[in-house]
Amino acid sequence: MNQIDLDGRTAIVTGAAQGIGRAIAERLKNSGADIWLWDIDPARAAETAKALGAHAIGVDVTDPDAVEVATQQVVGARGAVDILVNNAGISGANAPVHEYPVDEWRRVVDVDLNGTFYCCRAVVPHMIAARSGRIVNVASVAGKEGNPNAAAYSAAKAGVIALTKSLGKELAERDIAVNAITPAAARTALFDQMTQEHVDYMLSKIPRGRFVTVEEIAGMVAWLVSPENSFATGAVFDLSGGRATY
Repeated sequence: MNQIDLDGRTAIVTGAAQGIGRAIAERLKNSGADIWLWDIDPARAAETAKALGAHAIGVDVTDPDAVEVATQQVVGARGAVDILVNNAGISGANAPVHEYPVDEWRRVVDVDLNGTFYCCRAVVPHMIAARSGRIVNVASVAGKEGNPNAAAYSAAKAGVIALTKSLGKELAERDIAVNAITPAAARTALFDQMTQEHVDYMLSKIPRGRFVTVEEIAGMVAWLVSPENSFATGAVFDLSGGRATY
């Protein structure tokens, strides 16, 4: 494992109680960062924080007021936010577009896209004040290619990619890097929201013949939020195992 130096930096990771978010939080903690876990499940977040030696705040990222309050709590305790990893997300139902429930569409977009926007909107002013920061938005290969019967998820993640590119350009001259990653599916609790047919479809599209691991995702994020990433911004880093064609 490459050693990334994040000593003294304060990092917020959303959706961090389990799965990809927990793996990212653990990797950043092992690199020396002070970790704040945000999750809609406060009990599970507290359990994870205790195991990692981190802090936990129960936050619904679809509530911009709650996001602002949580941001002020971190800034009040640490004085700054150096790193933001927007990982919180849901896959939503699997159904063709003409049968997709409207309420479910709104729920997926609200968590996956709007939640990312709310967190960036709350944290970025503090990074601007410090003239430094690193943001990583967890998108998906589905946002590049579009998965059938998962239009809400695909559309929301495509929106995250576009948000990343826009924000990266806005902040490029302030030493604030904003990048996205587009992993293929990782075997996490998110699979519980999907049909087996959809899981099999995703695996069939990966040339490496396996799902990405949460540790592999965490490793890429650790580099992206480190001082070593001093140039790349507004970019999309692929973790699709060869699936993505661009």
